[in-house]
Amino acid sequence: MSIGNSPEDDRPSIGRALQQARIAAGLTVEEVSSSTRVRMPIVHAIEEDDFSRCGGDVYARGHIRMLAHAVRLDPGPLIAEFDAEHGGGPAPTPAAPLFEAERIRSEPRRPNWTAAMVAAIVAVVGFVGFTLFSGEDEGSGSAQVAEGSTPDKTTPEPTATKTADPKPAPSESAIAAAPLDKVTVRLSATEGKSWISAKDHNGRLLFDGLLAQGDSKTFQDKERVDLVLGDAGVIDLFVNGKKVDDQFESGQVERLSYTKGDPEVG
Repeated sequence: MSIGNSPEDDRPSIGRALQQARIAAGLTVEEVSSSTRVRMPIVHAIEEDDFSRCGGDVYARGHIRMLAHAVRLDPGPLIAEFDAEHGGGPAPTPAAPLFEAERIRSEPRRPNWTAAMVAAIVAVVGFVGFTLFSGEDEGSGSAQVAEGSTPDKTTPEPTATKTADPKPAPSESAIAAAPLDKVTVRLSATEGKSWISAKDHNGRLLFDGLLAQGDSKTFQDKERVDLVLGDAGVIDLFVNGKKVDDQFESGQVERLSYTKGDPEVG
């Protein structure tokens, strides 16, 4: 949709204002694309007031805000003009059909009650048999085991070996104990819901879906975790056990990468 000048207002359109500010700042489209990580075709389309390539109004607002900051332009009036032309503030971002398919595949299967009953019966029979067998040998066998295990000081060693040097797997609650040899990223949707995407250092997709308000996701890789946040303003971000202090605004789209060590925004 093209936003032109209204008869009552001869101000330039959103795209024209961004283009004029970019030229005045001495920046090329390629330089703006590199600094904002908004692809060049989308930058060209926005400067022509074509927001159809942004992927929705929420993403269009985020792109406008990032481009305005890049060319040293106040994004407030541009966002207000966009909202006036597109029916108000941000609307909830619908999940793509791919996410719906993923949720359908991830639904838990119905429990197999028959198998559970058989397992319970086997466990009861085994327990009864073990109890009877232990009762018959209580006078001799138990005393020998207790006697042999008392002076044997090497018995605790296997326990110590098992508990030594734990290697925690990615966990929703173990973010404070993030291993030093990996990068650990946790996202929590505290202010609303947001679409997120996470990839490892090889570009393998770890998650691509909608994070509902109150939900959290933790990702871990040995080198790097790449993120795309559809609405960065509603996300609390923890990297390698530390909270990242950001200034993301509601509706802002962010592409982030994190490696091992102290986290930094971006």
